[in-house]
Amino acid sequence: MPQIKLSNYYIKNTVKRALNEDLYPYGDITSSLVKNSKFIKAKLFSNQQAIVAGIEFAKQTFKLIDNKIKFKIKKKEGSLVEKNELIAIIEGKSENILIGERVALNFMSHLSGIATKTNNFVKLVNKKCKICCTRKTIPTLRTLQKYAVKLGGGINHRFNLSDEFLIKDNHIASSNIKSLVSLAIEKKGGRKITVEIDNLKQLKQIIGLKFNTVLFDNMNIKNLQAGIKIAKKYYETEASGNINLKSVKKIAATGVNRISIGSITHSAPAIDFKLEI
Repeated sequence: MPQIKLSNYYIKNTVKRALNEDLYPYGDITSSLVKNSKFIKAKLFSNQQAIVAGIEFAKQTFKLIDNKIKFKIKKKEGSLVEKNELIAIIEGKSENILIGERVALNFMSHLSGIATKTNNFVKLVNKKCKICCTRKTIPTLRTLQKYAVKLGGGINHRFNLSDEFLIKDNHIASSNIKSLVSLAIEKKGGRKITVEIDNLKQLKQIIGLKFNTVLFDNMNIKNLQAGIKIAKKYYETEASGNINLKSVKKIAATGVNRISIGSITHSAPAIDFKLEI
């Protein structure tokens, strides 16, 4: 999978689209009532404990509105912040700061939510077991969401459908598991191959073939342990399927190499931030 890199160009263009969405077609008609000649100091706080993410998106928001706005960062990206902890100070013309407030906070709330939820899972598993994300992301925001997963201590699964072969249940239902794996091996071209199974019979049909990872999907602990015992000599192992904070510790204890969790991107609660003037 290609490494997630957030260049200044990418951040700038992502923020531009967000501002266009918020300001089309007539701008901020409410903030225009405020005298823009007045200079203010606004402080950005977290209303809860969180892994903070998206600071550069917030900074770029205000910069695109008014490049004379000063954005002073007080907490490092990816660091743990406590409730009421100061994250940044923003100084500039009042109307321009008010225009960017919600867009800046939206970026930080969403990305920090993903980073925080990911970190909650990471803290529950042993160091040998990795928490990874999936492709269950908001369309067009996958890069941001996978970036936030890494800030939370997780790792990225494949970025898109071209990165690796992932033979899933519906592929198998449409064909034959052994034939699909054999064809993927023939066509792999340096890419990794992961095969999803939901029972041990499927595993026994493909054991010994030269692929990379066995993905155990929605298997109970007993069958997962048995499957890992068979597969670990040959393949990397992965578990997935409705895994939550209550179940993840037991699953990690089976010795599985990684656990993929869709909810860290598709269902992460937003973190509550506030901008005080």
